[in-house]
Amino acid sequence: MAQIKPHLSFWQIVNMNFGFFGIQYSFGLQQSNMSPIYKYLGADEASLPYLWLAGPMTGLIVQPIIGAMSDKTTSKMGRRTPYFLIGAILCSISLFFMPFSSTLWMAASLLWILDAANNITMEPYRAFVSDKLDEKQHSLGFLTQSAFTGLGQTLSYLTPTLLVLIGMNKDAVNAKNIPYITVTAFIIGAFFSIASILWTVKTTKENPLSEEELERIR
Repeated sequence: MAQIKPHLSFWQIVNMNFGFFGIQYSFGLQQSNMSPIYKYLGADEASLPYLWLAGPMTGLIVQPIIGAMSDKTTSKMGRRTPYFLIGAILCSISLFFMPFSSTLWMAASLLWILDAANNITMEPYRAFVSDKLDEKQHSLGFLTQSAFTGLGQTLSYLTPTLLVLIGMNKDAVNAKNIPYITVTAFIIGAFFSIASILWTVKTTKENPLSEEELERIR
């Protein structure tokens, strides 16, 4: 017999998907800033496509592996929560150190870790909607994730401009010619990445697995 899932309020659904905001803020930061960072560190135009291979390659490899692993996880923390936390921690570390990269290879390596971390978190997050919500609420759950996708990426694109508006010098750069507004945006992203996931973990508990589900996993 299928497990009966409780009907969640709108704000409960917002809370459970809030972690998606941090994931998408991270994606927005890399999409709008990684090519300039690579150039600041000496990359030429011809090498940029190779330096961007991290995204599609990690998506191709990491997502199916993590999806299968999380489906079979039976930890005390739940099926999805361990992956949320591992991915968010790695993502925050990568975002924090990215604008302090001293070499091109360091920035490229951090991007691989960052994209892998985002995929570690994002793939179980999609399944989290099906785990947590009744089928009638699936559409609202996925729409909420889409809304946080738009909000996170849009805010990440606007952050450097907002920093200039509140008084930061857009021309100030560090030793590697990376603007301080970019450095600050990545530090903000590191905070959002871990804080949004921690909010979801704190406010939303996973549904316990039924005996039937446990038997299938075994």
